[in-house]
Amino acid sequence: MRARTFGAHVALIIYTLIALFPVWVIVINSFKNRQAIFREPLALPDKESFSLIGYQTVMQQGDFLLYFQNSLIVTVASLTCVLLFGAMAAFALSEYRFRGNTLMGLYLALGIMIPIRLGTVAILQGMVAAGLNNTLLALILVYTAQGLPLAIFILSEFMSGISSDLKSAGRMDGLSEYSIFFRLVLPLIRPALATVAVFTMIPIWNDLWFPLILSPAESVKTITLGTQVFLGQFVTNWNAVLAALTLAILPVLVLYLIFSRQLIRGITSGAVK
Repeated sequence: MRARTFGAHVALIIYTLIALFPVWVIVINSFKNRQAIFREPLALPDKESFSLIGYQTVMQQGDFLLYFQNSLIVTVASLTCVLLFGAMAAFALSEYRFRGNTLMGLYLALGIMIPIRLGTVAILQGMVAAGLNNTLLALILVYTAQGLPLAIFILSEFMSGISSDLKSAGRMDGLSEYSIFFRLVLPLIRPALATVAVFTMIPIWNDLWFPLILSPAESVKTITLGTQVFLGQFVTNWNAVLAALTLAILPVLVLYLIFSRQLIRGITSGAVK
């Protein structure tokens, strides 16, 4: 068991290093001048190549703080809805047995196999008809629907492993189903919640497709869409692009550092069993 756990941790560390290498390249190049970016992209900035022109451009052109705020609102609200509704649906599927339980679970998990972007035209038409185009609410609804299938699939597996005696004891003590869910079940699946939160946040924060289609207005632009102002058809301000991407990476890294322990426990729990 220890060997399997050690192997899982090593594999996760290797994967993390590989995944962080592009991030490292972006960060170090954001502090260089344009010539140094193309001349030595893997070298650290020195006295000759160090430059903050990219960050200065980002702060002067466009409303970067507004873009950052919009992305933060959309991501936090979407994550809250995905974790809350996904956990509640997973609890119902794992706790209550009824006719069609399996089919309902398969139906809710169907979104994992069918990309939501296939319905972009219908989603756009629906948002326009509801008057939600160019609003942050449109993005929150879409991202919630996008993240729920995976959340339900993962959380239902974790919840099915919780002892039924614990929940029965709670009912004997007079706890309601909501109290059992919030006070007994949720604390026991924190690693799973952290895993779902991290893997749900990254696609939402980095998405360009739906902000471009549903909310392209200046007042509701996300940080990923706002970065596109520095990408031109003939000329691209790479200093500003790399600086904006570096600032956009920070929330993801902070979230990973906060939930890293729970994330590793959630990923490696299958290897321990």
